[in-house]
Amino acid sequence: MTPPTRAEALALDSADPLGPFVERFVADDPNLCYLDGNSLGRLPVATVARLRQVVEHEWGKGLAGSWPEWIEWPVAVGDRLGASLLGAAPGQTLVADSVTVNLYKLAGAALAAARAADPARRVVVVVADEFPTDRYVLEGLAGGTGGALRTVAADAVAGVDPAAVTAALGPDTALVVLSHVAYRSGALVDMAGVTDAAHRAGALALWDLSHSAGAVPVGLDVAGADLAVGCTYKYLNAGPGAPAFLYVAARHQRRLRSPIQGWFAQRDQFAMGTAFVPVDGVERFAAGTPPVLGLAAVDEGVALLAEAGIDRVRAKAMALTDLLVGLADEWLAPLGFALASPREPSRRGAHITLRHDEAWPVTAALVTAGVVGDFRAPEHLRLGPAPLSTRYVEVWDAADRLRRLVAEGRHRAAVPPAGRVT
Repeated sequence: MTPPTRAEALALDSADPLGPFVERFVADDPNLCYLDGNSLGRLPVATVARLRQVVEHEWGKGLAGSWPEWIEWPVAVGDRLGASLLGAAPGQTLVADSVTVNLYKLAGAALAAARAADPARRVVVVVADEFPTDRYVLEGLAGGTGGALRTVAADAVAGVDPAAVTAALGPDTALVVLSHVAYRSGALVDMAGVTDAAHRAGALALWDLSHSAGAVPVGLDVAGADLAVGCTYKYLNAGPGAPAFLYVAARHQRRLRSPIQGWFAQRDQFAMGTAFVPVDGVERFAAGTPPVLGLAAVDEGVALLAEAGIDRVRAKAMALTDLLVGLADEWLAPLGFALASPREPSRRGAHITLRHDEAWPVTAALVTAGVVGDFRAPEHLRLGPAPLSTRYVEVWDAADRLRRLVAEGRHRAAVPPAGRVT
């Protein structure tokens, strides 16, 4: 297969229905190929104006008088996020805290409810190569409550086999925790199938949507999902440290109780009573004061994606990664690179992983060539073109610079210490 020319990549941009969205992101360096949207999304232009509005007017002039509106944002923004990107009906999505804290709240609530119903249900099933914070949280919860983790092996490229998850379930299983899109390879999991298997075993399913929200149609309600968490600083473009989100299916909200009993979950919050009585809805999984600036940024990111339409976003994500895979096959495979993501576009998210024995120095050297990707130990280079802010020619240029850099051995000129490219 002959790879497309740069002119052909430019033609793809000219015909791209989402092409105009690229101009709605801050991009000061026209020569930069930013393929790290799976780690931190670009800054939307609208977010700059929105934050200025919140800071200068709502805070600067409105002061404490703005709180009545602000305190509604975790649910209001959550509903917009749920409706446009997660396939969740209103009243089930809350924007709050971090993924780690939200995972702790939901997993802790699920385990407590399972033990109360059946003390034998104490096992959490998780993929051995699940994202580290997920494994750490679950290890801590299991160790502190007399529970146990049961790990399932996953193929480094294809991801976890739903049949392997099903085989790990039993009458002692309380909860299955799994990423919808694997952080390392980008492999996409059959959410509906795994959720159904968990339910048939009498367990709940908790999904980490951090690498799928804003890139892949999720469909939580249709899949029958029970619980979910996810971040907003990747494809939702809400910025570093932006608040995460959680989802609790309406059918579970009354019986699940957060292990963090914060005053924003209290039924009569400003009565300042001594007894904690949680509200009935998803707000019972709130904790402390909402991060107002972060919520405004989430709202703007969601609005952009809602305008674009998640189905069109998904189509472009598959096209961008297909272009990257084709270029990698022709240009990079002869240089020692191997595809470490599923080849079939419907079986992966929006990023591509390439394996190379010198992945770390390559990733570091790419920055000097004007290409930003990221490294995952021990030998993986991840490239994440974000559908709304990445052009086809940007992908072409990045692959071209990568092949030239490695072919010329420039990545060996000054090998940095092992670590993380920022």
